[in-house]
Amino acid sequence: MTAPNIVWTRIDERLLHGQIRITWGKHTEANLILVANDDAAEGPSAAFMQAGMKASAGGEYAVRFFSIQKTIDVIHKASPKQSIFILCNNPTDVARLVEGGVPITHCNVGNMHFHEGKRQIAKTVSVDEKDIDAFERMVARGVTCTIQNTPDQSPVNVLELAKQPA
Repeated sequence: MTAPNIVWTRIDERLLHGQIRITWGKHTEANLILVANDDAAEGPSAAFMQAGMKASAGGEYAVRFFSIQKTIDVIHKASPKQSIFILCNNPTDVARLVEGGVPITHCNVGNMHFHEGKRQIAKTVSVDEKDIDAFERMVARGVTCTIQNTPDQSPVNVLELAKQPA
């Protein structure tokens, strides 16, 4: 069995939206966007969420909505012709994928909004201890984790920013 052709993995709290399609999809040359998210795959508002995200994809990409566990279970069955862009909305889900054997080598962090209990470490990224723990778990397994909102920006190591004093 060959490894799946994962061309990009991104954390974006908004999941699939226009910036993903226009900017990152083209940059990565993906042909499949895999939204790995339990709520989008199976939650009570999954149909509504999926309809909006499929519209955002503009018909340019195949789009799949899998739970984290289903992604772990089926990713190795992907066709070599599939250039897969994995999209999650939080670092804990990406860490779960990595720990479940999904061969992710790089995690791009785009948007993690400020919420109560989080602190802002970059213009579009706020983290709490749970997020930092997830990034540390990924890095311990060889995953590079960088903040980069758009391809023309320079990537910045997420843990270096997260470990700086507030």
